[in-house]
Amino acid sequence: MRLRHPSGRTVHLGYCTNVHPAEDLTGILGQLDRYAVPVRAALGSDLLGLGLWLAAPVAAELAADPHARRRLRTELSVRGLEVVTLNGFPYASFQAPVVKGAVYHPDWTTDDRLRYTLDLARVLADLLPPDAARGSVSTLPLAWRTPWDATRADAARRRLDQLAAGLADVQRETGRPVRVGFEPEPGCVVESTTQAATLLSAVDTEWLGVCLDLAHLACAWEEPTAALARLAAAGLPVVKVQVSAALEAADPTGDAAALRRWVEPRFLHQTRTADCAAASDRAAATGSPVGSTVTGSAGGGPGSAGGGPGSADPADPAWAADDLDAALDAALPGPWRVHYHVPLHAPPEPPLGSTLPVLRTALAALLAGPDVGCDHLDVETYTWGVLPAARRPQTDAELAAGIAAELAFARDELVALGLTLHRSEVAA
Repeated sequence: MRLRHPSGRTVHLGYCTNVHPAEDLTGILGQLDRYAVPVRAALGSDLLGLGLWLAAPVAAELAADPHARRRLRTELSVRGLEVVTLNGFPYASFQAPVVKGAVYHPDWTTDDRLRYTLDLARVLADLLPPDAARGSVSTLPLAWRTPWDATRADAARRRLDQLAAGLADVQRETGRPVRVGFEPEPGCVVESTTQAATLLSAVDTEWLGVCLDLAHLACAWEEPTAALARLAAAGLPVVKVQVSAALEAADPTGDAAALRRWVEPRFLHQTRTADCAAASDRAAATGSPVGSTVTGSAGGGPGSAGGGPGSADPADPAWAADDLDAALDAALPGPWRVHYHVPLHAPPEPPLGSTLPVLRTALAALLAGPDVGCDHLDVETYTWGVLPAARRPQTDAELAAGIAAELAFARDELVALGLTLHRSEVAA
């Protein structure tokens, strides 16, 4: 789906296919017919954007085989689908019965992560529509926060330099620029934009920047306008935005029974109280490295006693837990924001809610002005299969209808900001 910003620039809107489990080319093509084509039809759109997720084995297969890349592009085109962005965060098995912390491996200290990301860039260069200005790939924010030390930080820095050089090679060979965005996420080395500005400001920003996930931004209790100003001051471009919303509880003690219904075994649901924002502010004010604390203690691994008041660690156990059930057991003070992506158009029933106000503020900061803050927008609700039973789709058609409703919601939010639809992309 394409929209036009008042400046005349095209803004791409799609949905991320990591909600679907297939990890080989045959399965991926099957998913196009089962889900993407019905979604496009429900939206009444000639063209639907996909934020394609390719697991590492199929990315390697496609990167090595130009005939397979041409086939994939043809299969997308005949179905009215286009790809300008790939999701390179999950390496493989993202819809396995249990994922949890496995999604952070391999991390950016390894050659496997570098090879996978460059494979994705090579594939995307051949999938890009001829008139697309560039491609983007989102990736994990270096690593999970523990273990992390100077040796691992040096290893990651070397891979990021190699990544930038590799992306330059892709453009030289194909003529198509592809940029990579590191996605701050609760619990990781880079959890907030404050940490991104500290750790990523020295990267080659011609090729590397930030993927801003709006649910993650909310869970870090960041104010969107200030966060974007912080990234701009650090010289970090926003190369991609994941249009997502997180679960919110104003009174987690009183709402514990409702929250227990959202505990599930597949994904990690990092939980943060509002105090984690002050921790990030303290880190910025003191220039403390990521994961350190003002008091000097190592920062916040699961089960750590934590620094408490004065800590500069947003993952300090005094205000953070690595999963929803752990937060409930620890009885953290409210309010909470929980890294649980919820459907945009269907927030949780009261007393729970979602972080849609953060999403709306962020989109306005990015796109309501005279310039385009980011032109790659991807709706990323990968949690449809683990929602509480009463909210979970039971059929392919129900899932496709839910994804279409989310995209319609996002489209309408953008239209309300002054963007217009391209071609025959009329409201459903």
